Amino acid sequence: MSITDAIKFIDEQVPNPSDGLPDEVFFYVSRTTPLVNVDLLVKDENGRILLSWRDDQYAGKGWHLPGGIVRFKESLETRVKKVAETEIRASVDFDPNPMAINQIIIEEYKNRAHFISILYKCLLSSAFVPENKEISNTEPGYIMWHDTCPDNLLQCHDIYRKFL
Repeated sequence: MSITDAIKFIDEQVPNPSDGLPDEVFFYVSRTTPLVNVDLLVKDENGRILLSWRDDQYAGKGWHLPGGIVRFKESLETRVKKVAETEIRASVDFDPNPMAINQIIIEEYKNRAHFISILYKCLLSSAFVPENKEISNTEPGYIMWHDTCPDNLLQCHDIYRKFL
């Protein structure tokens, strides 16, 4: 099979990449090009920081800023809104001008090893109470307000400590 045939086959399997990619295609893309993602620095009027617990093979275990990879033909602003909806389950006010743009390269990884991360300053009322339902504070997706930057912030988010 030629590369042209292989690409044609993949195109047929992914008719609308804006909806996301199958894992196999996503991981291939992540091995061949940097991924662009947004991270949300969500604070309330008292200066508390909203963080989410994460535990996976790529980022490790610890607190992280909500974030997500930008989809094909998706604006950065739309991705910020979708991350807030999916990870925080709330709408946030945000400054459309990024606070920071960072490049992250993880030499020891094969997949998901190169990111261009764009940080947005977001505001959420202190009246917001996270809906953690039945999950504990050590399960992925648990969200919690923090008065200060926790010691167990994910290593890949150390670049944001100065903002926390």
